[in-house]
Amino acid sequence: MFGLAPDWLLEDGRPLATATVLSHPEQLDRLRSACPEAAPTAVLAGDPCYDRILAALPQRDRFRRALGVGPGQRLIVVSSTWASRSLFGGDPAGGADEPGAADLLPWLLSRLAAELPADEYRTAAVLHPNIWYGHGPGQVQAWLDSARRAGLEAIPPLDGWRQALIAADCVLGDHSSVTYYAASIGIPVVLGAFPQEDLDPRSPVAALGRTAPRLLRRGSLRAQIDRAIDAHHPDRYKALAEQTSSSPGESAVLLRRLFYGLMGIPEPGAHPALLDPLPLPPYTPTRVTAPIRVLVRQLSADPPELAVTRYAVTGDAPDPDPARDPAAPAGTAYTAHSAADEETRETGRLSVADVVVRRAAEDDARLGPPAAWASDALDRYPYCGLVAYVDGPDRCVVRTREGDLVRLSAATDPDGRPDLCDPAVYASALHAWLTDGHTLDAALPAITVRTGTAAHHVTVEPLPQPPPAPPSAGSHASDSASSARSRSAPIRSPFSS
Repeated sequence: MFGLAPDWLLEDGRPLATATVLSHPEQLDRLRSACPEAAPTAVLAGDPCYDRILAALPQRDRFRRALGVGPGQRLIVVSSTWASRSLFGGDPAGGADEPGAADLLPWLLSRLAAELPADEYRTAAVLHPNIWYGHGPGQVQAWLDSARRAGLEAIPPLDGWRQALIAADCVLGDHSSVTYYAASIGIPVVLGAFPQEDLDPRSPVAALGRTAPRLLRRGSLRAQIDRAIDAHHPDRYKALAEQTSSSPGESAVLLRRLFYGLMGIPEPGAHPALLDPLPLPPYTPTRVTAPIRVLVRQLSADPPELAVTRYAVTGDAPDPDPARDPAAPAGTAYTAHSAADEETRETGRLSVADVVVRRAAEDDARLGPPAAWASDALDRYPYCGLVAYVDGPDRCVVRTREGDLVRLSAATDPDGRPDLCDPAVYASALHAWLTDGHTLDAALPAITVRTGTAAHHVTVEPLPQPPPAPPSAGSHASDSASSARSRSAPIRSPFSS
């Protein structure tokens, strides 16, 4: 029994610790059974980690925005402890036709990237610190590399995981305390690995294993996640939450009283015992640098309204099947195109992408202004139909192959906060609108772009054309005219559909 067995608590038959801090009486009952010699040292003093989580629950919306999760999006947190039969270590109980023990987490992350639309779901990984320090940060980053390029956020091992749990819509976990904390605050949980036989059957964590749904490797992961979220009741794990701590909100007082008592000095009466609040994490929007397959369906021509579904394409994964979109009526017609971040590792995709995206500040001296980069990019990628310079969380500058220059800006929410949808989505919507035979004038002054259940109202504002650059030494006017004609000629990628 991890933590309560004699091997952990005794030396030469005597307790190692003067005080063994427990968070709930059920642990005391199990301690008396597993290691009675240490039972006299037990002190019930709550759980400071759980107390910090409880105190920060009202900041859930702020934590979600910090992780780039906007309205209509779902945050999926993958959590693993450090053990041979954890989600990270693999589950040898899988069938012969299922992933092996060492392949479980990479398999899961690749399936999530392939099945979850990039703008309707946000994914994050919370891995036990011993995974990071046992294998080394470089090795862990290498294992997560493909998923990170598809938009996964790797949460630092010591800071930020509590905020991610509070912000989550669902946790895919195992028998870790992180998964248990998620259940205790009412977050839907799906168990991707759970070695029930390795746990004390009387423990609350073992009870979670008997209660929470298991992830089935056959079938749609998205359907299982959505079902777990939609069918979840906040009180489902209420009994387990009550066993997390017998003194919620009181651990700071109880622990300080214990510490000063052990030192034999009085507590400072003028200063209350307090825990540090969970800090607001930095803003980390989703960044997908893997190639993207974009599916667009027109909902209305007047006024323009388009639904955009984007999937990251990693490794040898096939292009997503439009029929998998549960929001699309049967027989819905799609147009499809490819998009690529200019900083993608798969640089060969840039030469055939229909939409190329660059992200930088408007005044970035290396690239800007946006109009200049856009003009250069169209020359650099001759099969590209449209380029987009994202210079803010809710806006971008777009230049079409025909030479039109426009700014796309999403409307703020009723409180004035910026739209958190990736502005590259708006560029793809405009590209699909134009390649479907519509004019840019028909898109003025605004279009509506839908990603899942979220609607984004996007202003389409024509921008003045910058003056042409003077010809360089040795150039000829005919060369400049030829270049201008090549920029205005519509060229379609051979991979467009």
